[in-house]
Amino acid sequence: MQTKTDRNEAELAEGCRRADNTSRRMLYEQYGGTLMAICLRYMADREAAEDVLHDGFLRIFECIDQFVYQGKGSLRAWLCRVVTNEALNALRKRNRQQTQEVTMDDMPDMADTDDTSMEEIPSSELMKMVEELPDGYRTVFNLYVFEEKSHKEIAELLGISEHTSSSQFYRAKSILMKKMNDYRRRKA
Repeated sequence: MQTKTDRNEAELAEGCRRADNTSRRMLYEQYGGTLMAICLRYMADREAAEDVLHDGFLRIFECIDQFVYQGKGSLRAWLCRVVTNEALNALRKRNRQQTQEVTMDDMPDMADTDDTSMEEIPSSELMKMVEELPDGYRTVFNLYVFEEKSHKEIAELLGISEHTSSSQFYRAKSILMKKMNDYRRRKA
């Protein structure tokens, strides 16, 4: 038995398949904020994120026939996957990915990992810190942490080596730890 939300997701997808503009507007209104948050995680600035969101919705409307309703939340999951792929494609096209190998000399001093409680830092500040990471580091960090991809999967997605993925993640984590410690010192 489908709940009202389940029917709404299925009906919304079906309306988009029929190119119904009301359904398309409703899809945008319902999921636009969530999808924009994904774009902001991957792109360096708001304008670039808005471009990816726009392209993502174009791709969604082009490919909606590929969506298969599998229960509550399946539409949201599919939309998020499409937009994440669109963000990764935008990064590849712009060739802004920094994929150089990181040497130990390049690594910043690691902060004391026992004192890196994120509970003291508002989530808006943490997301701002993630947004400030260099493109390559931010992309690998997002894929590893938020999308739960392995370094092997990240390497395949981005066309880099597993070592590059793990070193970029390590570098991103190091930078974030330093930013978190700096934030705590400023607030103390």
